[in-house]
Amino acid sequence: MLQINRLVRARDYEGILSYAKEFHEHVCPYLILGIRASMIAMEELGVGRLDYGGSVDESILAIVENNSCFADGVQVTTGCTFGNNSLIYVDLGKIALTLVRRSDWQGVRVYIDGEKLEKYYTPETTELFDRVVKRREGTDEEVERLWQLWEETAKKMLYLPRREFKVERVKVEPIEHAPIFESVRCAKCGELVMATKVIYMEGKPFCLKCAGERYYAVTGSGIVEMRKDED
Repeated sequence: MLQINRLVRARDYEGILSYAKEFHEHVCPYLILGIRASMIAMEELGVGRLDYGGSVDESILAIVENNSCFADGVQVTTGCTFGNNSLIYVDLGKIALTLVRRSDWQGVRVYIDGEKLEKYYTPETTELFDRVVKRREGTDEEVERLWQLWEETAKKMLYLPRREFKVERVKVEPIEHAPIFESVRCAKCGELVMATKVIYMEGKPFCLKCAGERYYAVTGSGIVEMRKDED
């Protein structure tokens, strides 16, 4: 943790990328864009990477508008994560990050237009991406070649000029701190569940699954409703 904080303070993009690769398991353009957008937002807002005290207080929030590789670049660089309640996911399907201070709710939104970045991709890269990722039809050799090209392409984007991004100051509506709830034991499965996720039937508490109620999950498609018979 101390290492990544030093890398961000030093604006060591290569070091941040190395750390992000370990976290994300591969290098791709949108991982890089998450790093670059985060650095721009932090510099514009005048804040550093979330430290220990900040993560407990949720003093800085990162709001992402998609759940792609971009979000991992944001988590690594800003220190705002899903688990420390400082990462907020808004299911809009845009490559955008809003970094905001709780102290005054001033924020910076950084948006990337994917079409403007097509000039960084070679025809081979685009063709392989369509075959390997979109259609899931690639051979092992094609997969390996794609990741090689993808990493080469990504590294070209590591120092993208600011003009490639839309950067704007925003005022964010206050967002409550993550509340702490008591746990209640489900009368059917016997597992503990957050009190706000309990359904009472005939006076007994049931988790949403055991009660047959709908619930939601974040998948590659975004926020989706799960079927009652689906795990």
